[in-house]
Amino acid sequence: MKKILLGIFFGVSFIALQAELLIPMDRTQTNHLKAYGIAFSALTQEMEIKWLLNYRGGSYLMQDSIEMEGLCNLRGVSYEIISAVEVANIFNEIETENMDMVVLEKEPKIAIYTPPNSQPWDDAVTMALTYAQIEYDKVFDEEVLAGELNDYDWLHLHHEDFTGQFGKFYASYRNAAWYKEEVKISQDLAAALGYDCVWRLKHAVANKIKEFVSVGGFLFAMCAATDTFDIALAAGNTDICDAVFDGDGLEANYQQKLNFENCFAFKDFTLITNPFQYEFSSIDASDYAKFRGAEADYFQLFDFSAKYDPVPTMLTQCHVDVVNGFLGQTTSFHKRYVKKSVIILGESPGVDEVKYLHGNFGKGTFTFYGGHDPEDYQHKVGDPETILDLHKQSPGYRLILNNVLFPAAEKKKLKT
Repeated sequence: MKKILLGIFFGVSFIALQAELLIPMDRTQTNHLKAYGIAFSALTQEMEIKWLLNYRGGSYLMQDSIEMEGLCNLRGVSYEIISAVEVANIFNEIETENMDMVVLEKEPKIAIYTPPNSQPWDDAVTMALTYAQIEYDKVFDEEVLAGELNDYDWLHLHHEDFTGQFGKFYASYRNAAWYKEEVKISQDLAAALGYDCVWRLKHAVANKIKEFVSVGGFLFAMCAATDTFDIALAAGNTDICDAVFDGDGLEANYQQKLNFENCFAFKDFTLITNPFQYEFSSIDASDYAKFRGAEADYFQLFDFSAKYDPVPTMLTQCHVDVVNGFLGQTTSFHKRYVKKSVIILGESPGVDEVKYLHGNFGKGTFTFYGGHDPEDYQHKVGDPETILDLHKQSPGYRLILNNVLFPAAEKKKLKT
């Protein structure tokens, strides 16, 4: 009898020693956004994280520790302590269902391309990282041209205008003090870096970012940084700026000189060069989204095979599959201008609009996400910041943070 009891004791002790910490990412999670920060923090401590794709909204599993439990409690993140038997049951379920397990190996080094004079609430990614307590550095044109992107794994493009047209705010804000200041800062920087106009600087920066991706970098862009980046790549040395932006006129036959093979995501688009029109090209579908209105504007996430398509599965992990839409200078992309090689991650059903896409370039990847702020349907210049503590379960912000952890996945998964 004593031997049986001793065996039971050691068996229970073994299971207890194998207990792990599960951070659920389904509707039971109290703070989805900060949960990403917990996973990132664990990676900085060289802990192995198992990302359970399609299991309870893309949950995280890691070795239990007093430190991680305390961090979850401090940040208001729900967690469960589960036994080795429960872990085995989860793995059995993953094996038989449309699920997979991806090991996160090392925290990515993150950079945000953003002007030195930008406000933190100007950019959804900056807000998301700050709220989730994920560390990042800021870089801008000087650092990019100096080759400092080589020090980073993941780069986010602030809603920058890479065409050199100052966001095409000319019609509405050309007399505003803030606009005049932005123009002067940009022109002074271009001159300091040896460029005779801003668009030449921005095109050069776009090409350096392209090099960063080609050698294995992960690029994530939102809002106007998506289409203006590809426009800059297509234009190259062609002047596509009206005289109000660079002091001289458009180059003759500028449309015919675009090289779409240089673009990451888009093809066959037509430029809109009128300085009084708040639009860069035919890619953007903002007008169609505005016509629908907030109540009818949403997009559907695609359901991928976790075992065969782990990368798009990682990028679409969420506790819902329908996400409320949100506007931006570039809100979404007309599907007819999206290259066939690009993976569509989310689109507005029944219409010709892609909201979220992903693709490969060289050894790296790019992900474009239309819109400005997932929890502010129509963010305007001067609007107050979004308080993310009021949007702890935001599906739209979750998609941003999926991209932050994506580069941490084991390399064999990223190559599929």
